[in-house]
Amino acid sequence: MMKYRGYDPDRDKKSGARIWREIGWLEKKEYEKAMDAVLKCGRTMVAEVNGEAECMVNTAPGTLRYLNEDLDISLITGVATSRVARKRGLASTLTAQALAQEATCGMKVTLLGIFEQGYYNQLGFGNGSYEHWCTFDPADLNVDVRPPIPTRITIKDWKMVHRSRLARLRRHGTCSVTPPEMTQADMLWSENGFGLGYIDAASGELTHHFWCSTKAVGNGPYTIRWMSYRTKKEFLELLALIKQLGDQVHSVKLYEPPGIQLQDFLNQPFKAREITSKSQHESRMSASAYWQARIIDLPGCLEQTCLPGDTVRFNLVLTDPVERFFDKESRWSGAAEDYIVTLGPSSSAVPGRKKGLPLLKASINAFTRLWLGVRPATGLAWTDELSGPQDILAQLDSVLRLPTPQTDWDF
Repeated sequence: MMKYRGYDPDRDKKSGARIWREIGWLEKKEYEKAMDAVLKCGRTMVAEVNGEAECMVNTAPGTLRYLNEDLDISLITGVATSRVARKRGLASTLTAQALAQEATCGMKVTLLGIFEQGYYNQLGFGNGSYEHWCTFDPADLNVDVRPPIPTRITIKDWKMVHRSRLARLRRHGTCSVTPPEMTQADMLWSENGFGLGYIDAASGELTHHFWCSTKAVGNGPYTIRWMSYRTKKEFLELLALIKQLGDQVHSVKLYEPPGIQLQDFLNQPFKAREITSKSQHESRMSASAYWQARIIDLPGCLEQTCLPGDTVRFNLVLTDPVERFFDKESRWSGAAEDYIVTLGPSSSAVPGRKKGLPLLKASINAFTRLWLGVRPATGLAWTDELSGPQDILAQLDSVLRLPTPQTDWDF
């Protein structure tokens, strides 16, 4: 018999650890501390089979920067099913229940990392933007800055590190996970983790830093898990610190920061790629759309959407695949409805339909991607569930001319 309910730490901690161990998330005993930290961060639901928790969905609250606005969001930080409960629809049903719970808590959008494209589409999620991983010899960084001597950062500094991450420079699409325990968990999961950064003497706060992990301490590769900075000067100082690792470390891997093209800082990147091809320290750039997003509250999202330029209005017929997981009596069963949508300096989504306005049809998956700026309307009309007259698609391309959204935070 299957039952869906909230997580009870006294009752479910042992079962939860077993689930995470079976899927490879607790490969080391000390990683259980990271699990405890994650479970403190937000809301967790479990699917119970024969009296035991066999599936878990974890969420954490956060914010999404949409141009100059911060929206309250929910981040799904874990979906895990044990070996005895696979292929029974537990994970999808439990995730749908978690979405409904987040909606009742006032969250506007949900994001998650995906194990494969397609699974979470049935819950209304659409692909995010490509994130770029850049691997290079740190000695090849073209940074003419001599940084001050940094402060060594350890796992014990997790609260200070989290405050620094929250205070970092943020651009369109960046996310922040609010509970500090998520940073603690990220640091605990980092093999041979260490950080370097700078503390302001007056405030005692960490102003800018990076956090790194590696399986090969001697020569690398090293992985920069994140960088936090507020200004150009701070960003260049961190790059200079990474460059100094090049005396010993042969390669470093990091996400390309939002708004930055790392190739601008590399000496002879194509030559380096040819010389290191197929080696352990291969210089390369790779891209992957590994996160997805879905709007939970469309009127709430558009209320905080302030776009520069012209205004466009249209009727929207919105479908949402998540509604099949709910009955008619549910408080929330997705975003499917007919809306009168206005996009511009003042935006809105009002239930209904107005005569004389053009008609756009979209799934919540596709409309979320459109609203975020992942891809333009004319592109989504070719590849996703979005359709409408060519003139309204062209207008949407113009009005939703947004920077590429990058989360800048793993979850």
